[in-house]
Amino acid sequence: MTVKSAAWQVVPATPAQIEAAARDCRKMVSRRALLAAGVAVVPIPGVDWATNVGVLLKVLPEINRRFGLSAEQVERLAPDRRLVVFKAITAGGSLLVGRIVTRELVMTVLRMVGVRLTAQQAVKYVPIAGQGLSAVLTYGALRYVCEQHIKQCIAICEQLRLPAPTEVLGQ
Repeated sequence: MTVKSAAWQVVPATPAQIEAAARDCRKMVSRRALLAAGVAVVPIPGVDWATNVGVLLKVLPEINRRFGLSAEQVERLAPDRRLVVFKAITAGGSLLVGRIVTRELVMTVLRMVGVRLTAQQAVKYVPIAGQGLSAVLTYGALRYVCEQHIKQCIAICEQLRLPAPTEVLGQ
């Protein structure tokens, strides 16, 4: 029996590290969104939705991990640092940062871009042009969801870089 060591990454601390994590995540998102767009061309009902959910269930936790903000990584932090992270997550209004990404959370996020994906379902059945448009809409919707998540992770990392407020006594 072999024990796998958990991949560990700390919250990026410098602007260069934050930018590198964002760049890596965007590349990963592009590849996965292209895969989902390819599946969206297939005119079988429901296959594309299942693929979208599957892609997001893999990509969103990986984005969290690359920014050092997965649920497991946040739980390993010192209590005072964990509190700062949770405050930053709450202030940013993020649904997905620092949490275990479940099918229900992904469905909630997909409902937020539901108009795009509903249009994608409708145009899919128009021969040739509709399938191409369906692929474009799927790609765009997944990129949009993931880009919003990356921006939230960046904002949290930048907020964590700020110096702690100092209390001025006697004023």
